[in-house]
Amino acid sequence: MSLSQFIFIDMKNILKYKDYREYMQDVYNERKRTSVFSWREFSALAGFTSPIYMKLVCEGKSSLSKTKMGRVAQSLGLEGYEREYFEQMVIFGNAKADKIKKEALLKMEKIAREHKARVIDSDAFEYYGSWMYPVIRELAPMMQGALPKEMADVCHEAVSAEEVRNVLSFLTKTGFLKKTSENHFVQTEKTVIGSMESLPIAIRAMHNKMAELAVHAVDKYSPEERHFLGVTLGVNDESYGLITEEIEKCCKKIMAIAEEHDNINQVYRLNFQLFPFTKKYKCKKEKGNE
Repeated sequence: MSLSQFIFIDMKNILKYKDYREYMQDVYNERKRTSVFSWREFSALAGFTSPIYMKLVCEGKSSLSKTKMGRVAQSLGLEGYEREYFEQMVIFGNAKADKIKKEALLKMEKIAREHKARVIDSDAFEYYGSWMYPVIRELAPMMQGALPKEMADVCHEAVSAEEVRNVLSFLTKTGFLKKTSENHFVQTEKTVIGSMESLPIAIRAMHNKMAELAVHAVDKYSPEERHFLGVTLGVNDESYGLITEEIEKCCKKIMAIAEEHDNINQVYRLNFQLFPFTKKYKCKKEKGNE
């Protein structure tokens, strides 16, 4: 079978994918739906001797290397930006480090944006990339009519008027704040949205930064200004699940309490952290209980 005989799904759709295995599987399914086609043929098109190699890749039992991804892209008929996008999907899918994953996602987004696909991962990365965005989002409606310099001055962490101005521009452009008049803002109901691939990376970066700020807060603020509480305890899988549910309920209740009050005059950060100190230990049965 020649490449010209290969029937593809609409290649513009590749920009909607983040998982190269899912894309390859959909290409195979479409070809299978419209004609007699097999994994053997699919693998042969990419020049692989193993008749099930492409099947193993799609099932996640094997991965494409940098050399192999080029052969697969060619077999899929991908050229130009479509091939580049596919290769970045492979890099993202195979990467272990968040830094590499983020770089690949941003390159994919750039390609998609340049070719008219709607993408919002960069908004998530930017919003979660600094403490300034959630803080200024809370601060701006509180300080109606305030100039960026005034907002910067009330922040405990160092921030310039120019940075505040840029944050306000981003928050209004992306719809997280609505500008009602000069230096007057109100919050919208919009939440930060990103792909299921980008959000975990972006949120982890935010958790890391906020945990770092919490460490400094222990000595930076007096006990009257901050509240720290911690406990070390033993759990099993069931109790861990119940505890995380209670934490989520508690967080929602605290947010509701804050929203019930007017005349807000300060922005706080509340962190919940629950993490393991040890590996799971499989209890040994005592002889008398066997």
